[in-house]
Amino acid sequence: MKNAFKLGFLALALSLSVVACNSEKKAEGTDSAAVDTAAATLDSAAATVDSAAATVDSAAAKVDSAAKAH
Repeated sequence: MKNAFKLGFLALALSLSVVACNSEKKAEGTDSAAVDTAAATLDSAAATVDSAAATVDSAAAKVDSAAKAH
């Protein structure tokens, strides 16, 4: 019974590797859409980080001004 599972798994692994090696997909146009989406996501993340940094900077300025007042 164990040998049947081993042989079945081996056959599945070999067939998947053959299929993976023989695939000749040529993506046309889908890569640029993915790149555009990734660039927009990175720009959005950068804007979020910049706004968070500004918030931290303003909080630090308030702490500094409060420390100077006392």
